[in-house]
Amino acid sequence: MAAESPAYRATGGASAPGGAGTPRYLPISEHGLIGDLRSAALVGTNGTIDWYCCGRFDAPSVFASILDAEKGGCFELAPDVPARTKQFYFPDTNVLITRFFAEDGVGEIQDFMPITDDSREADRHRLIRRVVCVRGSLPFRALVAPRFGYGAEPHTIRMEGGYPVFESPAASLSLTSSVPVETDGRDVWSLFKLHEGETAVFALDRLGGGVAPQACPTATAEESFAATVHYWRRWLSTSRYRGRWREMVHRSALTLKLLTYAPTGAIVAAPTTSLPEQIGGERNWDYRYVWVRDAAFCVYALLRLGFTGEAQAFMRFLTEFVCISDGDGGPLQIMYGIDGRRELAERELPHLEGYLGSSPVRVGNDAVDQLQLDIYGALIDSVYLYDKWGEPISSDQWDRVCGIVEWVCAHWDQPDEGIWETRGGRKNFLYSRLMCWVAIERAMRIARRRGLPADMVRWGGVRDGIYRRIMERGWSAERHAFVQHEDDSVLDAAVLMMPLAKFISPTDPKWLATLDALGEELVSDSLVYRYDPQASPDGVRGAEGTFSICSFWYVEALVRAGRPDEARLAFEKMLTYANHLGLYAEEIGRTGEQNGNFPQAFTHLSLISAAFNLDRALG
Repeated sequence: MAAESPAYRATGGASAPGGAGTPRYLPISEHGLIGDLRSAALVGTNGTIDWYCCGRFDAPSVFASILDAEKGGCFELAPDVPARTKQFYFPDTNVLITRFFAEDGVGEIQDFMPITDDSREADRHRLIRRVVCVRGSLPFRALVAPRFGYGAEPHTIRMEGGYPVFESPAASLSLTSSVPVETDGRDVWSLFKLHEGETAVFALDRLGGGVAPQACPTATAEESFAATVHYWRRWLSTSRYRGRWREMVHRSALTLKLLTYAPTGAIVAAPTTSLPEQIGGERNWDYRYVWVRDAAFCVYALLRLGFTGEAQAFMRFLTEFVCISDGDGGPLQIMYGIDGRRELAERELPHLEGYLGSSPVRVGNDAVDQLQLDIYGALIDSVYLYDKWGEPISSDQWDRVCGIVEWVCAHWDQPDEGIWETRGGRKNFLYSRLMCWVAIERAMRIARRRGLPADMVRWGGVRDGIYRRIMERGWSAERHAFVQHEDDSVLDAAVLMMPLAKFISPTDPKWLATLDALGEELVSDSLVYRYDPQASPDGVRGAEGTFSICSFWYVEALVRAGRPDEARLAFEKMLTYANHLGLYAEEIGRTGEQNGNFPQAFTHLSLISAAFNLDRALG
């Protein structure tokens, strides 16, 4: 056994192939995502896994060099010579292929987490990295340098059955490989050479709960590869989308499926935490939870494509975990843990420097305690769509809906923190009013269509009162537009949902004036800013980029306003901002870089909706 690891250098474990002088951090967009419907990992174009939370999306990280190149931990795998790289998904799957082009040969890494079904139970969490030399010959290097507990927990290595086992107080991992490895008691590495047609396999398994180390010979890896490919292709084959942008829409659908936690039906907003909205800024949040709003919109997008199973699973999550109140008549939480837990206390990890020095790194999210009235509209709309396109909701579920609507009727006119989770104090946000209107209106639709019992007179009166309030106090004669909050003049891209939610005609003169005002002030080359934080302080320092979901909402608003040519151009421009795999982070920076947590469900679900409606308008 060697005395020290030759690869995990003090200059950073996230270095690209080629050694010294390479960047400590890859651009956020230079990553692909793999997963097993329980957890996920980011794989860089350099072959390094620099983000992985084993077993659960919200588990403490094992590899987090994307948040600290020195302390976060990583799994490097690449040729030990300079090489150009390209990355793609095995067609119609979430199996990621990273190819390396060197002077003496071509190699590739096939990264995936084995998956064969959506079962709620799965004991073994395995990550497989299969290395293949496809032309010539290449020397490779591998380094497995886990740093448990977000890089804060020490670990040791023991050998079991000839394979290293990494042990920390909270978790244990075993590494099996088809090539010899060395260790210094903390890290494991291997230097090996492959000739054309030869393969090496590395498999990382979480231990515990009766799961013991298990070898992964090349034949087993091949079987797992084939089964995983079959699973993803079988799942995608049920899509009903046959439009112009099939590849991008299906990649978005596959990404949304990757963000699903199979044991409960939860859908996370993103698989990462603290990737910054602004490099060097403090807008760094943990998105590994279930936002009721985001997940409800996901149900809409997946139902559009024909994936009713995911909608059914999320309805199960709502029924099982989302309570109407805590027993005191209080509001719904805006987010939950993937297992339905309600405590998501936010804390900072000062020992991690953050992506490109963007601190603080946060886990947990204090927005859990915010009041966001818009979530009721997203929630009831998803129930309405499921009842219409999936299967009729049960009597118990209808009683639950009625309870929620009654709460909305009693509390819709409160100030709140709004969809953007501002930390600058509660305001009377127009979008919150809009979605309260949606909650009541959609519930009334269900009641009428199904003949279900409801206090239609009371509900209708409150619904109409919200409508009049928005039209009277959400409209600014000064700006000639609907604005962010009542009796003000600040614009907000969230109002793009007004025609999408069928609150206002998409050709209403007031709406067309609003659309033009948004285009002049918040739109830049098809990219849309949420709002101007200088004009509307949100309680957090720093600026931000354009918000990609708003850009796709803008496309849809143009479509519905009868401007399909403009919409198509804006949509095609947005597609150019995707990364090489068709993935999007939360925001796009001034020079086209992707910022924020990655990939983000919100963006991908809005892409699906925009493509669907644009296709229909173009005929």
